[in-house]
Amino acid sequence: MAGPTTAQRGAGQQEGTADRPPRPGTEGRRMSRRTLLIVIAAAVLLLGSGAVWALYGSSWLRTEQVRITGVDVLTPAEVETAAAVPMGAPLVSVDTDAIADRLRQKLPRIDSVDVVRSWPHGIGLKVTERKPVLLVKKGAEFIEVDAKGVRFATVDKAPAHVPLLELTTDRSASLRRFGSDRLVREAVRVAGDLPGVIARDTRVVRVTSYDSVSLELTRDREVIWGSGEEGAVKAKVLTALMKAAPKAGHFDVSAPTAPAVSGS
Repeated sequence: MAGPTTAQRGAGQQEGTADRPPRPGTEGRRMSRRTLLIVIAAAVLLLGSGAVWALYGSSWLRTEQVRITGVDVLTPAEVETAAAVPMGAPLVSVDTDAIADRLRQKLPRIDSVDVVRSWPHGIGLKVTERKPVLLVKKGAEFIEVDAKGVRFATVDKAPAHVPLLELTTDRSASLRRFGSDRLVREAVRVAGDLPGVIARDTRVVRVTSYDSVSLELTRDREVIWGSGEEGAVKAKVLTALMKAAPKAGHFDVSAPTAPAVSGS
């Protein structure tokens, strides 16, 4: 008697597989994974809600103090008042950019400021003040000018070792061509190129035109500097001339390849 054909055996195997019940424990494992995912999602939701509450709703992370560093002329009280940090507000909600903008607007002496959150309760203000490199006399007062040519403060007393800027350009074509601000920046450029010892001895930076800047030093010495170009070279040449002729009263480095000294 002939046995079942290959097709019949295959059909029987498929029919048996379809009728076979699920293996024990499979459905339970599926339920366990689903339950685990639900538990994880609920935990994440709870943690997220708790974090939001801790940051915004609780009293744990509130702004309670302001720490100020970097001030020299300004006082911490001046900076704190101008900053107007919202005390008691959630630390995470404090607008640090707005604080920095207020400080630069209300206190022009501030060149830059870093405003940072200091968890859990503080705001840190790291201030960088402008430093005067020149002074412009205004009546009995002095206007301080920084290394960028910004006139940032008016003071009653001139700071030590900061030269006076004199613009004598009333009839100069340079004033019409470049404007006073450009000439002030040129004077600042010259002052910034002066070596330390010479800078401390400089009393006046005098600008007659764009290419005619001179210096009045202590002990009645004068330096003809010329334009602000080749400042580093002129500084080296001037230093060498002063060492070679320490008693000279007149130095000309306007053409640094052909300097001149007189009055020795």
